[in-house]
Amino acid sequence: MPLWLDLLKTPMAAPETPRLKAMRRTFQVLCILCALTVAFVSPLTAILGRIAPIGIAALLISTAVYTTLYVVRKNRADQAWLDAATSQETAS
Repeated sequence: MPLWLDLLKTPMAAPETPRLKAMRRTFQVLCILCALTVAFVSPLTAILGRIAPIGIAALLISTAVYTTLYVVRKNRADQAWLDAATSQETAS
C-alpha cells in the first residue's frame, strides 16, 4: 500500500485547543528566531559583542526545552482525544 494511502487511513490529530495553538505559534517563532540568529551570528557578534553567542545559546536551549514541553502536551492531548474516540466506538 502506498504511504499516502496509509496516511489517509491514519486517524487525525486532536482538535487544537487555543492553548496548544498559542504554543505551536510560539514554537514556530522560536524556530525562526533560532534560524535567523544562527544565520546572522557574525553581524550579531559585531553589534552586540561577546553577549551575542551567549544570547544565541540561551535561545537554542530555551527552544529545545519549549519544544519538549510542546511535544509532550500535544501528544497527551492527541492520546486523550484518541482514547475518547475509541471509547465512544466501543460503547456504540
